Amino acid sequence: MGHPLYQYDICLPCTSVPIIIRPCTQCFSHRHIKTQDTRPQVGCHSCKDMNQVYTSKRRGAISYDSSDQTALYIRMLGACVVFKQLFARDVRVRSQVGFEPERRSSHPYLCIDFRTLHTRLSCGSTSASSAPERRVHRLLSFQRYLHSSRLLRGVPQQIPLHILDEDYTGQARCMLEKVGTWNFDIFLFDRLTNGNSLVTLTFHLLNQYGLVELFQLDMVKLWRFLVMVQEDYHSDNPYHNAVHAADVTQAMYCYLREPMLAKSLTSYDILLGLVAAATHDLGHPGVNQPFLIKTDHYLATLYRNTSVLENHHWKSAVGLLRETGLFSHLPAEDSLNMERELGSLILATDISRQNEYLSRFRMHLDQENLCLSNASHRHFILQMALKCADICNPCRPWELSKQWSEKVTEEFFQQGDIEKKHKLEVSPLCDRETNTVGNIQIGFMTYVAEPLFAEWARFSDTRLSQTMLGHMGLNKASWGGLQQEQTSISEEAEPSTAGADTEDAAVAQMDGSRTAGGTSSKEIPQGNRES
Repeated sequence: MGHPLYQYDICLPCTSVPIIIRPCTQCFSHRHIKTQDTRPQVGCHSCKDMNQVYTSKRRGAISYDSSDQTALYIRMLGACVVFKQLFARDVRVRSQVGFEPERRSSHPYLCIDFRTLHTRLSCGSTSASSAPERRVHRLLSFQRYLHSSRLLRGVPQQIPLHILDEDYTGQARCMLEKVGTWNFDIFLFDRLTNGNSLVTLTFHLLNQYGLVELFQLDMVKLWRFLVMVQEDYHSDNPYHNAVHAADVTQAMYCYLREPMLAKSLTSYDILLGLVAAATHDLGHPGVNQPFLIKTDHYLATLYRNTSVLENHHWKSAVGLLRETGLFSHLPAEDSLNMERELGSLILATDISRQNEYLSRFRMHLDQENLCLSNASHRHFILQMALKCADICNPCRPWELSKQWSEKVTEEFFQQGDIEKKHKLEVSPLCDRETNTVGNIQIGFMTYVAEPLFAEWARFSDTRLSQTMLGHMGLNKASWGGLQQEQTSISEEAEPSTAGADTEDAAVAQMDGSRTAGGTSSKEIPQGNRES
């Protein structure tokens, strides 16, 4: 990967010539300067803001076009994208990727920052002022970086990240001593670490395994990589955020300590598994793949409607690995192999391929032909372990499982609110008026979680496996009990409502008869009151 890189500043609407774009931070308009001059250009024709000029230093994801083996470094430059060509072939941005706004679709929300939508929905704002509309309609290929990066905005951090030594003090350090227990409270740990649970936990686990010293990882590069990973998770997502990534990493650590894996996995496998767990949902937009496909989102176009989110997570992780140079000291072939195997693990978390992996896992167990001395079999077990860690929330104790269930359901409902707002068909499980947390969770446990964890218990019949199955059974019963309570309450309310309606109808009929009989007072029939 040592080929010279050719960098172009490309305006998305005008990809024919290299230009410089200077976005205005107040009105989000852009000044197009068709020149090679890199001197600062200030000023905005829309709001005459002469001071706000963005710099071009911000990271982004790496996206691969599988058809021509071309890698595109996508970096945020206000609202423009920098493409770095890694090979000799030209990158035809306009025809292959389709970044022109009019070619994507007629929908105005395809490339928006979904966190902005959530905020606007929660505030109930219905104003159609020009500035917010420009914010929504602007080219937002990676607009999340503008919101998440305080460095780019020039705003100092309100809560600075901990210094390295401070992460291992007090109650947080006491919790890390029991990080291998299944009832580990990641929510409490996140509060104790001041919102830095992913950085603190992952660094501790890598250091505990001796991987920092074994692979000669630079401490500064490692810390920078973990901070960048945590920052690129969307904190506004109720579920797919850095706390979820930390929870999955902790669960992955519990699985790696299982006897079947602990005696067979290599240090390389452990490093790969922990990094994959920490980055498996990197940059998740808070909506699912069908939403991106039906709105012709550019990510769906880029990855051809196949494992769209998982490909995005993988390429984003690779981008951060390369930017920080975490594995730059390793041989190039080893580094590329690690990136490919990292992608294989992350792609396995695609829930739409659940039956494919489960059938293969069941076949291996039935034939008893799993050999963990085989590198490919070890990698497959890592895939299954990551899949279990990703959806292990129903297997946690009720106090933790209930919180996760409410968070993931709220994220579903927020997507449904977006679809309703833009008059789209509401996705399954995303309508808050027809679904409840309980019925969603019971269905998920029955058809997704229970089959997977039953096969995992066949593979690793340990106390942890039985504990997970026990918690899932209790949690399912608890949700069923809550559903029955809600049903009984609604049934009790219906008879009283029906009785009131009958009484109101009788009163109305009596009033009508009096009026018809020629009573002196002209009474208006009341009809049925609204319950």
